[in-house]
Amino acid sequence: MNALVIAEHDNHTLKLATLNTVTAARLCAPTVHVLVMGQGCEAVAHEAAQIQGVSQVLLAQGESLAHGLAENAAEQVLALAREYTHVLFASSAQGKNVAPRVAALLDVAQLSDISHVIDDNTFERSIYAGNAVSTVRTTDAIKVITVRTTGFDATAQGAAPSPIQHVPAAADQGLSLFLRQEVAKSDRPELAGAKIIVSGGRAMGSAEKFNAVLTPLADKLGAALGASRAAVDAGYAPNDWQVGQTGKIVAPNLYVAVGISGAIQHLAGMKDSKVIVAINKDAEAPIFSVADFSLEADLFSAVPELVSKL
Repeated sequence: MNALVIAEHDNHTLKLATLNTVTAARLCAPTVHVLVMGQGCEAVAHEAAQIQGVSQVLLAQGESLAHGLAENAAEQVLALAREYTHVLFASSAQGKNVAPRVAALLDVAQLSDISHVIDDNTFERSIYAGNAVSTVRTTDAIKVITVRTTGFDATAQGAAPSPIQHVPAAADQGLSLFLRQEVAKSDRPELAGAKIIVSGGRAMGSAEKFNAVLTPLADKLGAALGASRAAVDAGYAPNDWQVGQTGKIVAPNLYVAVGISGAIQHLAGMKDSKVIVAINKDAEAPIFSVADFSLEADLFSAVPELVSKL
């Protein structure tokens, strides 16, 4: 048995999600390879080659793969997939875009968002917004899997480099066209991989208050900023800050929920955090049921006081 992990990267740097996915792959098969596809991404391949437990890195480069178009990426994976028993993607926007196409082209069922590997054929995944865990067993010869990265620790880097093999790039399928990319730049940690996250909810009241109250706290803690869906829908925070079932799934060492009631969709995206601190003036707020430390108080006085004490 052998597993193929599809690397997440931006053509310059390997993303942390790849390290979590490799951990899952090592539980599925004794031999793990990593596929790096893009253009001008040799540095990424060298990073991947230093992941512990990776036997080989496959590097596919070409104009057709430069922008991560799902149709071309799926064709690239398909060209290699039949040599493996497991093909694993991070459960990210890119992974969720490519994996179903690969599964359909291989005529197998996709295993989505797994959080635990029982054996090479049996996996666990959350259902009903994280309120139940389903055990899924498959007999498909090739398992196409997306991995909930918060369910697995990141594999360490720094091993003796594994060999890098160049493979032909897939041809452009002519099914989609790259127009432009808009990247939100921030000095803060990336939300999905942040060790500390400060999140705000609808109780913040406005975008101005959201930033005025939470930014000083995030600055003090060196944290990423997040938001509930209600806050995002109200325009208090951008879409890429959304935490929850329809946003980003996170599991930081510290999650500070400010003015968030705790709808099940939000809890599904953050309840695996190591330590959860909740600040809310509603004593009945569901967020308190998962919090390790709860403060029933007005956030507009509690948060500035907390910042002054840090």
